[in-house]
Amino acid sequence: MSFVVKSAINILFAVLMSVVAVSNAFSQKATTIEQAETVLQKAIQNLGGEKYLQVKTQIGRGKYSILREGAVISFQSFVDIIVFPDKERTEFRGGGVKSVQTNVGTTGWTFDGDAELIKVQDEKQIENFKRSIRVSLDHLLRGSWRNDATLSYVGKRAATLGKRNDVIKLTYKDGLVVEFEFASDDGVPQKAVYARLNADNEEIKEEDRYAQFVEVNSVKSPFIIDRFTNGVHSSRINYETIEFNKIVPASIFSKPANPKELKKDLKL
Repeated sequence: MSFVVKSAINILFAVLMSVVAVSNAFSQKATTIEQAETVLQKAIQNLGGEKYLQVKTQIGRGKYSILREGAVISFQSFVDIIVFPDKERTEFRGGGVKSVQTNVGTTGWTFDGDAELIKVQDEKQIENFKRSIRVSLDHLLRGSWRNDATLSYVGKRAATLGKRNDVIKLTYKDGLVVEFEFASDDGVPQKAVYARLNADNEEIKEEDRYAQFVEVNSVKSPFIIDRFTNGVHSSRINYETIEFNKIVPASIFSKPANPKELKKDLKL
């Protein structure tokens, strides 16, 4: 066999191996996506299926606590109004003082009850809000990420009491990565894990753990969300009531001209 023929065979073999490798890579990627979608659908069915997906508004009331070394150092009541996918107004009240944070897409404003000042949110506050949406359980399950991120299956991870969780991952185009864990047996959401940079450009690991799922009008929702920062319990959201699909006036998201308007309680 001539040198030319041998070279041609070698080149052909290399090309075929490359085609096989690419084909295997695509096949493996398709499998992980399919596995992730299966986990996703199981979780959606557990929370109410189509009724969960048809939720357009959510009004939650409860208590928000900040913790340090296992002790509550700050305690406020809250009312949180959400119009999916990207409108939210949260009112806090503690020590007789009210504060408000309102966001609509890439805009937002706040009310400082101590100083009685209304301010337009700065770029950092807007970015924090946008990140809070992208790492949220609802954003994942409702599919609002589909034009901005890719989904993959990570595998199984040890959980409590000898159980294991299925782990899926969202990778956004800008590099943000969020891992979500679901109970392998019934698909109940367990936690979301992601990293962010603090003011000193240090990486901080955030973990939201979901608990106490309550069914309201055939839709389940976690009534407790615990935040762990670098492994330390830092805050707790404890819902007392959640209402779905109530009419929410668009006017509540508009920035008032007068702080006095914000002293009144919302009528919803």
